[in-house]
Amino acid sequence: MENPNETLNLPKIQDPSSTDDASRSSVDSTRPDPSAPPPLPSSSSKNECAICLDEIVKGDGKALFTAECCHTFHFDCITTNVKHGNKICPLCRTQWKQVPSFLDNSRPPSRFHIPLPVPPLSSPPQISFEDDELLPQAQAQAQAQAHGDQRGPPPLEVKLVPQVSAVAKQATTLGDFAVLVHLKAGVVSDEVPSRAPLDLVAVLDVSSSMDGAKMELLKNAVGFVIQNLGETDRLSVVVFSSDARRLFPLKVMSVAGKREAIQAVNSLVADGCTNIAEGLKVGARVIEDRRCRSPVPVMMLLSDGQDNYTFSQFGFGVRRQRTNYESLLPSSTSQVPIHAFGFGSDHDAELMHAISRVSSGTFSFIETETVIRDAFAQCIGGLLSVVVLEQVVEIECVHQEGVKISSIKAGSYRNSISSDGRSGTISVGDMYAEEERDFLVVLEIPSCESESMSLLKVRCVYKDPVTRETVRVESGELIIQRPDELTGEEVVSIEVDRQRNRFLVSQAISEAKVLADGGDVRAAAELLRKSERDLAETLSARAGDGLCESLTFELRALQEKMRSMSMYQTSGRAYALSSMSSHSAQRATARYSPTSPGYSPGPAGYSMPLPQAYQTSAMARMVTRSQQLGIQSPTPASPAPGDQT
Repeated sequence: MENPNETLNLPKIQDPSSTDDASRSSVDSTRPDPSAPPPLPSSSSKNECAICLDEIVKGDGKALFTAECCHTFHFDCITTNVKHGNKICPLCRTQWKQVPSFLDNSRPPSRFHIPLPVPPLSSPPQISFEDDELLPQAQAQAQAQAHGDQRGPPPLEVKLVPQVSAVAKQATTLGDFAVLVHLKAGVVSDEVPSRAPLDLVAVLDVSSSMDGAKMELLKNAVGFVIQNLGETDRLSVVVFSSDARRLFPLKVMSVAGKREAIQAVNSLVADGCTNIAEGLKVGARVIEDRRCRSPVPVMMLLSDGQDNYTFSQFGFGVRRQRTNYESLLPSSTSQVPIHAFGFGSDHDAELMHAISRVSSGTFSFIETETVIRDAFAQCIGGLLSVVVLEQVVEIECVHQEGVKISSIKAGSYRNSISSDGRSGTISVGDMYAEEERDFLVVLEIPSCESESMSLLKVRCVYKDPVTRETVRVESGELIIQRPDELTGEEVVSIEVDRQRNRFLVSQAISEAKVLADGGDVRAAAELLRKSERDLAETLSARAGDGLCESLTFELRALQEKMRSMSMYQTSGRAYALSSMSSHSAQRATARYSPTSPGYSPGPAGYSMPLPQAYQTSAMARMVTRSQQLGIQSPTPASPAPGDQT
């Protein structure tokens, strides 16, 4: 694959103090969405309305509205904004405190006013997004043929590990015997193009709070993603503020496609409020309306604020706190992972985590603005290495009688157990190259007269990402010894002990978050300290296990973020939710923070963590590539003939 970095350039990151209107505006998209509303101008003369750009003339029959910041607009122009709750001046960004009472939806109506029934308005017609660029069939067939002719190592490894290798014959029935089901995906090599093509929809917050340095950093990060997509991948960009629109259709990321995508992203200007729900709805329509469907559809959602549009109402129109965050998630995206990124200290971490959890995605917390590109890089590094699709793990007890499944510890992965306890399933979904999944199956084991006992076997069923063929991988039967008596001390498997530690630490973080949300950060921090002490005494921690070291640093980081209630509300809650997301999905999430123990300054002022749990080689390579670029982008390349810059 040709190197796109030789022909494309990332948008330049400028010093926040020097960011002006010229730097926030670039070329328009070559194919703008016809439904997109015109952006508000960045400047206006005294005699022009900053919204419609028509001249303001007193006595011409048009009502005028002069705000408390002294800027004047046509009354009709400002009405729509105010009715949607937007009380920010389009020119100076002043938060208005006074608007005409009959336009202010936040005011309760008069107790003596009885509103007349209003006939429902019909919904505006939706523009179809059935204009996605099709993948060349010849290229797809050639890739599938190459995959069939040059098969690499086995794409999936399955291993079963009992907590102990032997149980005495006459031992009474054990109800908590743990068996580890370990899965590891194969690698992706340049010689064997075995990864799945990607359909990526980036849903980006461009509200007024993203103005300045944040917007430039976002453009740079999305530009990095665009440059690293392959020629069989497709990208669409959806932006939202007070409403949402598709900025760029789903197009193949050829050299020309990448150039058009970067031009579209460079045209972004921050303005308006934050309507996350509408952004998700438009992103879902892009996924739903596809004519050609790549095997890996995914959405990346980034926001730095609170959704101030989607609230329930009661009584006299008074707003109440939203409690059902899942209602924001369009039902059509239930099978599409949404990887959410909370940007800064003001975003709604609970909402972003809920969206990712329900959609089987991940939630990353970007506290430090300058590492937004690294966070995107880690995510895209995994998405560009999917080697297993739609995997289901089938577990079956093979002993004739007595052995039953008591429970399955699978984190956020859906699982079920048959009514007789003799079988179970885990819906694993997609796996990145070199990713590992570990599940603990808790068995009930009876006494036995035989010298050995077969417990269970596992079958993994998934789809090949290129040929789309169904693949089945089976483990052998797991057998334990049943001697008359045990000699020596019983030693628990380090592999099983490690995964028990992961579950216990994840549970401790969840319980600490509940305490902190209730206002008792001191008790929350003490619970985390106890978890750290308990972890240090375990067999796998004493053996220097890498996962246990990562868990220890994470517990210390959270203790630091629970030193005060204000610190917890600023970053501790989001950090805890990102940790919970990572451990429940067993997938790396970004939790970059300059105040966390174990973090060291990297090049160009970055804060780089120690090696993360669950991070694959592809993820690490992509993060390294991002960090090597530094904050400043490469020297801009000359535009191709016909390009407008």
